[in-house]
Amino acid sequence: MLILSRKFNESFLIDGRIEVKVVRLVNGMVKLGIEAPRDVAVHRSEVYDEIRTRNQESMMTKRIPVPGLAVMTPV
Repeated sequence: MLILSRKFNESFLIDGRIEVKVVRLVNGMVKLGIEAPRDVAVHRSEVYDEIRTRNQESMMTKRIPVPGLAVMTPV
């Protein structure tokens, strides 16, 4: 794990594409701003864990077949 010290309004870069900046310090809480390309998913760890859990559950769930739809032919 890399541990960095940053002051208000200072930032660091990840892979030259993702900037993490200290935008506010209030009552011992740090507010970070993250600027990343749209193709990079950014989630809080608890949200990411929930997404991963639900994805795993959906792969284990038995799928119920949906009746086929009638194929429409162009007129």
